[in-house]
Amino acid sequence: MLQIVIMKKLNVKKFITIIFLAIVFISIVGLLVFFVLDEKKGGAVGDGQNSFELIIEPGESSSTVVKELSSAGMIKSSVYFNYLIKFTRAGNKIKQGVYDINDGMSSRKILDVIISGKVKLVTFTIPEGYNNRQIGDLLVAKKLSLTREAFLAAASNKALIEKYKIPAPTTEGYLFPETYSVPLNYPADRIADMMIKRFFKKLESIPEAKNISPKDLHAKVVLASIVEREAVRKEERPMMAGVFLTRIEKNINLESCATIQYLFDKPKKRLFETDLKIISPYNTYMNGGWPPGPISNPGLPALAAAFKPEKSDKLFFLLKPDGSHYFSATFKEHLEAKKKFIDVLYQ
Repeated sequence: MLQIVIMKKLNVKKFITIIFLAIVFISIVGLLVFFVLDEKKGGAVGDGQNSFELIIEPGESSSTVVKELSSAGMIKSSVYFNYLIKFTRAGNKIKQGVYDINDGMSSRKILDVIISGKVKLVTFTIPEGYNNRQIGDLLVAKKLSLTREAFLAAASNKALIEKYKIPAPTTEGYLFPETYSVPLNYPADRIADMMIKRFFKKLESIPEAKNISPKDLHAKVVLASIVEREAVRKEERPMMAGVFLTRIEKNINLESCATIQYLFDKPKKRLFETDLKIISPYNTYMNGGWPPGPISNPGLPALAAAFKPEKSDKLFFLLKPDGSHYFSATFKEHLEAKKKFIDVLYQ
């Protein structure tokens, strides 16, 4: 009797085990069939016309990510997607970041994207001659910095300045103007670091810059930053650099309008006599020598001009209506050129 009871219990356990294994087997086969059919059909909800910006925060669970995708209509089945994550053991591989998802992507493709770490990149272009304040405003507009002040603080980080041996309290002049692509929420100090690194990489193309000391380099950057803001045409930059150097050698004030414009939050269309009397070490109309630091972030042509200036007897230049500059050797010639090209515009 006891043996019969034991046999019945064993048969029940065996039956339950068989049923359980059968359910597991059917689930796996069903999942595989669904996966194969889903991928064969393209596995997408739509044709890719609808997009969704998926933001995965640090520590966010895979189930939360699946809910977001489902709510946005990017996946056919949240159950299938969760099974896909478990089947591929991708639960711990999903990386934080911002991703561009569209309804033309299959579930497998979406999963591949969010575990690859190929996050959405923000591209921005720094024009030649932008100063650090303007760069800060641009990064705010691109949502890469909360405020201009936050970026300026990051770009004035002491550790960053010491890393590149910049003999100044800020990185003004060393943030190379170019197009960059970074992930959203990329730290501001790393953006500044990346731009300075690009500056020194570009500097390698100028033979005269090889083995230059930080102090001498800084002097070149100051000159290049002024030339960048004064020049309109690239071919005039070497001549313009030569004019400024000649004025310094002859103890003549630089009288650069660009250094006055640096004093304003936004450059003025036209400077007046009162602007030239503003008390500031950057006012090169009132102060002799170079300004205390760069007034912009120069591009490669302006930097090359600072290292290879075109020396001549020219001491003055003025902007003509066609965008080019007229260079003069004497003040008398400069005044005559001013009457010819400038004064007539304001009569």
